[in-house]
Formats: sequence, structure tokens, C-alpha cells
Amino acid sequence: MGRGLTLLLLPLALLAAPARAEGGTAAAEEVKIEVLHLPETCSPKSKKGDLLNAHYDGFLASDGSKFYCSRTQNEGHPKWFVLGVGQVIKGLDIAMMNMCPGEKRKVTIPPSLAYGQQGYAQGKIPPNATLIFEIELYAVNKGPRSVEAFNQIDKDGDKKLSELEISQYLKEEFARDGKKRHPSAHDEILADIFKKNDHDRDGFISAKEYNVYQHDEL
Repeated sequence: MGRGLTLLLLPLALLAAPARAEGGTAAAEEVKIEVLHLPETCSPKSKKGDLLNAHYDGFLASDGSKFYCSRTQNEGHPKWFVLGVGQVIKGLDIAMMNMCPGEKRKVTIPPSLAYGQQGYAQGKIPPNATLIFEIELYAVNKGPRSVEAFNQIDKDGDKKLSELEISQYLKEEFARDGKKRHPSAHDEILADIFKKNDHDRDGFISAKEYNVYQHDEL
């Protein structure tokens, strides 16, 4: 659970689109999914808000050239991301729903659910490009905004998170991962969490404010 909450509270560096897919034709186009391998025991199945761990290779449908390979990044470790909340392109959020650990898929994503008319020059993706991804899923975990995660921080059980509770949780997470940080990092992250989540500005993050993914009932 520690890893999941860290992904909530700290920056998440993933294959995220710098600009969202363009609308207009999205309703007329869809992601095509081909299951390459399905394990005998297919459980749990992924849903919105789950924390996934996967490898994937990306190809241009036009000529088959590879533009992305997760195995060549982050020392070859699979990618972690939360499903269905825009941390990857829309087409991948759709393509990886109801997928179980060990499953492999080949998916075809139309431009409207990828990088649209603008393309993504930095990623060598031209405008109006149809993309193909080969995906292997390794893990499906409770997402960083699950009931269990909330209760882990909510020490006094009052169904809201105080600045003291989140501050203590941050200190525990920092100690657990052992990374060196500037002394001001704790206060900066704590302030950012409340800025982005304390919508009514009452000094607490309620269960409703916390559960932005609508993944569980709190």
C-alpha cells in the first residue's frame, strides 16, 4: 500500500500524453483489442482507479516502426500507473480495462484516442497516427485512493484527513523509500496536497474529496 500512496502524493513520471486526444470523431472510432494470451486464472480484472504494472511496446500502424519500448526505460522495470485517470493516452486507458495479471494484448488505437491531429513530435508520432501497442500486464493492485489507503492515513478514524495525519504519513513514506530530499520537500508536498484536495478549504481532506477516482465507496 505504501507504493500506491506514494504515487498519489508524489509526482508520477509515466508515458503520459502532453496534450489530450482531440474530440469530434472519438465516438465513431474505437480501440480494437486482440487477446494474445489469457492466463488460466484471470483474476483480478482491472478497473478504473486500479494501480497497474505493465510493459508495453508502441508501433506506428502505418509502417510498423517502433516509437516506444518500456523495457528500454527505467532500467527495464515495468511501468506503474493508475488506470482510467489520464496518466496515459485515452486509448490505453480503454484498452487495459478488464485485464488480468499475466494477460497479453495487442491493441489498435485510432488517432482520436491517441495524439490526434497534432501528433507528438517528441515521441516521433506524426499527426493523425493510428497506434498499435503490445501490452503485458504484471499486476493489478488497489489504487492509491482506495478505502484501505484512506483508512491507513486516517489514524483517528474520523473519516477526514488532517494536516498532522498526512504530515506523519509523508514522514513514514520518506523514511521507507530512503531517498535523499531537500529539507523543504516535506512542507512543499504537504502544502500541494491540501491545495489540490482540500476543495472546501476547511483544513481537512474529507473522504469525498479524497475519493476523486470514485473507485470505492467511503
